[in-house]
Amino acid sequence: MRLSVLTDLGFDVQTQNHVEAVLVGDFPEPLRELCEVLADFKMADIELVQGGGGESHPTQRLRRAFSERGWRKRNIEISKIVDGEHRAGTTHEIDHVRQTDKGSIALEIEWNNKDPFFDRDLENFQRLHAEGAISVGIVITRGQSLQDQMVQIIHDCALNNGVASFGDLTKFGLNPTARQRKMVESGSGDFVATWAKKFVSDKFGSATTHWDKLKNRIERGVGNPCPLLLIGIPSTAVIKEDAR
Repeated sequence: MRLSVLTDLGFDVQTQNHVEAVLVGDFPEPLRELCEVLADFKMADIELVQGGGGESHPTQRLRRAFSERGWRKRNIEISKIVDGEHRAGTTHEIDHVRQTDKGSIALEIEWNNKDPFFDRDLENFQRLHAEGAISVGIVITRGQSLQDQMVQIIHDCALNNGVASFGDLTKFGLNPTARQRKMVESGSGDFVATWAKKFVSDKFGSATTHWDKLKNRIERGVGNPCPLLLIGIPSTAVIKEDAR
Protein backbone atom coordinates (compact mmCIF):
# COMPACT_ATOMS: atom_id res chain seq x y z
CA MET A 1 0.00 0.00 0.00
CA ARG A 2 1.19 3.51 -0.81
CA LEU A 3 0.31 7.02 0.37
CA SER A 4 -1.51 7.68 -2.92
CA VAL A 5 -4.46 5.89 -1.26
CA LEU A 6 -4.81 8.94 0.99
CA THR A 7 -4.20 11.60 -1.64
CA ASP A 8 -6.87 9.96 -3.81
CA LEU A 9 -9.30 10.45 -0.90
CA GLY A 10 -8.45 14.15 -0.63
CA PHE A 11 -6.02 14.02 2.29
CA ASP A 12 -3.15 16.48 2.33
CA VAL A 13 0.06 14.45 2.35
CA GLN A 14 3.60 15.78 2.54
CA THR A 15 6.69 13.62 2.85
CA GLN A 16 10.12 14.65 4.09
CA ASN A 17 13.51 12.93 4.08
CA HIS A 18 12.54 9.86 1.99
CA VAL A 19 9.86 8.82 4.47
CA GLU A 20 7.71 6.99 1.91
CA ALA A 21 10.63 4.81 0.85
CA VAL A 22 11.29 3.99 4.51
CA LEU A 23 7.65 3.11 5.17
CA VAL A 24 7.17 1.04 2.02
CA GLY A 25 10.48 -0.77 2.44
CA ASP A 26 10.64 -1.41 6.18
CA PHE A 27 7.15 -0.75 7.56
CA PRO A 28 4.55 -2.03 5.05
CA GLU A 29 2.19 -3.35 7.74
CA PRO A 30 2.09 -0.11 9.81
CA LEU A 31 1.65 1.84 6.54
CA ARG A 32 -1.34 -0.32 5.64
CA GLU A 33 -2.82 0.19 9.11
CA LEU A 34 -2.31 3.95 8.89
CA CYS A 35 -4.03 4.19 5.52
CA GLU A 36 -6.93 1.96 6.61
CA VAL A 37 -7.59 3.95 9.79
CA LEU A 38 -7.61 7.26 7.94
CA ALA A 39 -9.61 5.99 4.96
CA ASP A 40 -12.34 4.80 7.35
CA PHE A 41 -12.32 7.97 9.48
CA LYS A 42 -15.44 10.15 9.45
CA MET A 43 -16.72 12.90 11.72
CA ALA A 44 -20.19 14.41 12.02
CA ASP A 45 -20.57 18.13 11.44
CA ILE A 46 -22.35 18.48 14.80
CA GLU A 47 -19.21 17.11 16.51
CA LEU A 48 -17.36 20.16 15.26
CA VAL A 49 -19.93 22.39 16.96
CA GLN A 50 -20.74 20.60 20.19
CA GLY A 51 -19.30 21.98 23.41
CA GLY A 52 -17.59 20.13 26.23
CA GLY A 53 -14.08 19.89 27.62
CA GLY A 54 -11.29 17.50 26.83
CA GLU A 55 -10.63 15.82 23.51
CA SER A 56 -13.31 15.89 20.83
CA HIS A 57 -15.19 12.71 19.99
CA PRO A 58 -13.59 12.44 16.52
CA THR A 59 -10.11 12.62 18.05
CA GLN A 60 -11.03 9.98 20.63
CA ARG A 61 -12.28 7.64 17.88
CA LEU A 62 -9.14 8.16 15.84
CA ARG A 63 -6.96 7.42 18.87
CA ARG A 64 -8.92 4.25 19.65
CA ALA A 65 -8.61 3.04 16.07
CA PHE A 66 -4.82 3.40 16.20
CA SER A 67 -4.56 1.89 19.70
CA GLU A 68 -6.56 -1.16 18.63
CA ARG A 69 -3.95 -1.78 15.92
CA GLY A 70 -1.03 -1.55 18.32
CA TRP A 71 -0.19 2.15 18.02
CA ARG A 72 -0.07 2.86 21.75
CA LYS A 73 1.12 5.61 24.07
CA ARG A 74 4.71 5.25 25.15
CA ASN A 75 7.20 7.12 27.29
CA ILE A 76 10.65 6.92 25.72
CA GLU A 77 13.47 7.63 28.15
CA ILE A 78 16.92 8.67 27.00
CA SER A 79 19.71 8.62 29.60
CA LYS A 80 23.29 9.83 29.45
CA ILE A 81 25.88 7.80 31.34
CA VAL A 82 29.47 8.98 31.70
CA ASP A 83 32.02 6.49 33.11
CA GLY A 84 29.23 4.48 34.69
CA GLU A 85 27.60 7.52 36.27
CA HIS A 86 24.13 8.73 35.28
CA ARG A 87 24.50 12.38 34.29
CA ALA A 88 21.26 13.33 32.55
CA GLY A 89 18.00 11.92 31.29
CA THR A 90 14.93 13.02 29.34
CA THR A 91 11.56 11.37 28.83
CA HIS A 92 9.50 11.91 25.70
CA GLU A 93 5.82 10.99 25.81
CA ILE A 94 4.45 9.99 22.41
CA ASP A 95 0.72 9.42 22.00
CA HIS A 96 1.07 6.60 19.48
CA VAL A 97 4.10 4.40 18.86
CA ARG A 98 4.02 1.41 16.51
CA GLN A 99 6.90 -0.93 17.25
CA THR A 100 8.21 -3.56 14.83
CA ASP A 101 11.36 -5.63 14.50
CA LYS A 102 12.64 -3.02 12.02
CA GLY A 103 12.17 -0.08 14.39
CA SER A 104 9.49 2.25 15.74
CA ILE A 105 7.12 4.81 14.23
CA ALA A 106 5.95 7.77 16.33
CA LEU A 107 2.61 9.43 15.60
CA GLU A 108 0.96 12.53 17.07
CA ILE A 109 -2.57 13.81 16.41
CA GLU A 110 -2.89 17.59 16.67
CA TRP A 111 -6.56 18.18 15.98
CA ASN A 112 -7.10 21.51 17.72
CA ASN A 113 -4.23 22.57 19.97
CA LYS A 114 -2.27 25.80 20.00
CA ASP A 115 0.09 25.70 17.04
CA PRO A 116 3.35 25.65 19.10
CA PHE A 117 2.48 22.00 19.80
CA PHE A 118 3.78 21.33 16.28
CA ASP A 119 7.21 22.56 17.35
CA ARG A 120 7.15 20.25 20.36
CA ASP A 121 6.18 17.21 18.27
CA LEU A 122 8.67 17.81 15.47
CA GLU A 123 11.53 18.60 17.84
CA ASN A 124 10.74 15.43 19.81
CA PHE A 125 10.85 13.41 16.59
CA GLN A 126 14.18 15.02 15.69
CA ARG A 127 15.76 14.11 19.04
CA LEU A 128 14.35 10.59 19.16
CA HIS A 129 15.47 9.88 15.60
CA ALA A 130 18.96 11.17 16.35
CA GLU A 131 19.14 8.73 19.28
CA GLY A 132 17.89 5.83 17.19
CA ALA A 133 14.66 5.52 19.18
CA ILE A 134 12.34 6.04 16.19
CA SER A 135 12.64 5.62 12.43
CA VAL A 136 9.70 7.80 11.33
CA GLY A 137 7.62 10.65 12.76
CA ILE A 138 4.00 11.24 11.69
CA VAL A 139 1.75 14.23 12.42
CA ILE A 140 -1.99 14.25 11.66
CA THR A 141 -3.92 17.53 11.75
CA ARG A 142 -6.80 19.41 10.11
CA GLY A 143 -6.24 19.60 6.36
CA GLN A 144 -6.32 22.70 4.18
CA SER A 145 -9.73 21.98 2.65
CA LEU A 146 -11.26 21.40 6.07
CA GLN A 147 -9.79 24.60 7.48
CA ASP A 148 -10.86 26.60 4.41
CA GLN A 149 -14.42 25.26 4.47
CA MET A 150 -14.94 25.24 8.24
CA VAL A 151 -17.14 28.35 8.33
CA GLN A 152 -19.39 26.94 5.59
CA ILE A 153 -19.59 23.55 7.33
CA ILE A 154 -20.57 25.15 10.64
CA HIS A 155 -23.02 27.51 8.91
CA ASP A 156 -24.76 24.65 7.06
CA CYS A 157 -24.84 22.52 10.21
CA ALA A 158 -26.60 25.32 12.10
CA LEU A 159 -29.16 25.81 9.32
CA ASN A 160 -29.81 22.07 9.01
CA ASN A 161 -30.51 21.93 12.74
CA GLY A 162 -32.88 24.90 12.81
CA VAL A 163 -30.60 27.41 14.52
CA ALA A 164 -31.90 30.96 14.31
CA SER A 165 -30.94 32.46 17.68
CA PHE A 166 -28.68 32.00 20.70
CA GLY A 167 -31.36 29.92 22.39
CA ASP A 168 -31.20 27.33 19.61
CA LEU A 169 -27.51 26.71 20.31
CA THR A 170 -28.35 24.82 23.50
CA LYS A 171 -29.05 21.74 21.38
CA PHE A 172 -25.31 21.69 20.70
CA GLY A 173 -24.48 22.17 24.36
CA LEU A 174 -23.31 25.73 23.71
CA ASN A 175 -23.81 28.76 25.93
CA PRO A 176 -22.03 31.74 24.31
CA THR A 177 -20.29 34.21 26.59
CA ALA A 178 -21.35 37.83 26.88
CA ARG A 179 -18.41 38.81 24.66
CA GLN A 180 -19.39 36.31 21.99
CA ARG A 181 -23.02 37.45 22.09
CA LYS A 182 -22.00 41.06 21.69
CA MET A 183 -19.76 40.24 18.73
CA VAL A 184 -22.56 38.39 16.95
CA GLU A 185 -25.20 40.98 17.76
CA SER A 186 -23.02 43.72 16.28
CA GLY A 187 -22.67 41.77 13.03
CA SER A 188 -24.44 41.89 9.68
CA GLY A 189 -27.90 40.90 10.90
CA ASP A 190 -27.74 37.36 9.46
CA PHE A 191 -27.50 35.50 12.77
CA VAL A 192 -26.28 32.15 11.47
CA ALA A 193 -23.67 33.62 9.11
CA THR A 194 -22.29 35.99 11.76
CA TRP A 195 -22.32 33.36 14.50
CA ALA A 196 -20.60 30.74 12.31
CA LYS A 197 -17.72 33.11 11.49
CA LYS A 198 -17.29 34.07 15.14
CA PHE A 199 -17.52 30.46 16.32
CA VAL A 200 -14.85 29.27 13.87
CA SER A 201 -12.60 32.22 14.69
CA ASP A 202 -12.79 31.37 18.40
CA LYS A 203 -12.54 27.58 18.16
CA PHE A 204 -10.59 26.83 14.98
CA GLY A 205 -8.69 30.09 14.47
CA SER A 206 -5.41 30.70 12.68
CA ALA A 207 -3.36 30.18 15.87
CA THR A 208 -4.55 26.58 16.26
CA THR A 209 -3.05 23.41 14.78
CA HIS A 210 -3.93 23.03 11.10
CA TRP A 211 -2.22 22.24 7.81
CA ASP A 212 -0.87 25.69 6.97
CA LYS A 213 0.79 26.05 10.38
CA LEU A 214 2.34 22.58 10.09
CA LYS A 215 3.73 23.30 6.60
CA ASN A 216 5.23 26.51 7.94
CA ARG A 217 7.29 24.52 10.45
CA ILE A 218 8.45 22.07 7.79
CA GLU A 219 9.53 24.88 5.46
CA ARG A 220 11.67 26.21 8.32
CA GLY A 221 13.32 22.79 8.70
CA VAL A 222 11.86 21.91 12.09
CA GLY A 223 12.23 18.17 12.69
CA ASN A 224 15.03 17.56 10.17
CA PRO A 225 16.59 15.14 9.39
CA CYS A 226 13.97 12.72 10.78
CA PRO A 227 11.86 11.12 8.03
CA LEU A 228 8.50 12.86 8.44
CA LEU A 229 5.01 12.17 7.17
CA LEU A 230 2.47 14.98 7.45
CA ILE A 231 -1.23 14.28 6.94
CA GLY A 232 -4.14 16.71 6.78
CA ILE A 233 -7.71 15.46 7.26
CA PRO A 234 -9.91 16.78 4.41
CA SER A 235 -13.38 18.33 4.43
CA THR A 236 -14.67 15.16 2.72
CA ALA A 237 -14.26 13.37 6.06
CA VAL A 238 -17.16 15.44 7.45
CA ILE A 239 -20.68 14.03 7.21
CA LYS A 240 -23.99 15.69 8.09
CA GLU A 241 -25.84 14.60 11.18
CA ASP A 242 -28.83 15.95 13.11
CA ALA A 243 -28.39 17.07 16.71
CA ARG A 244 -30.26 14.88 19.18
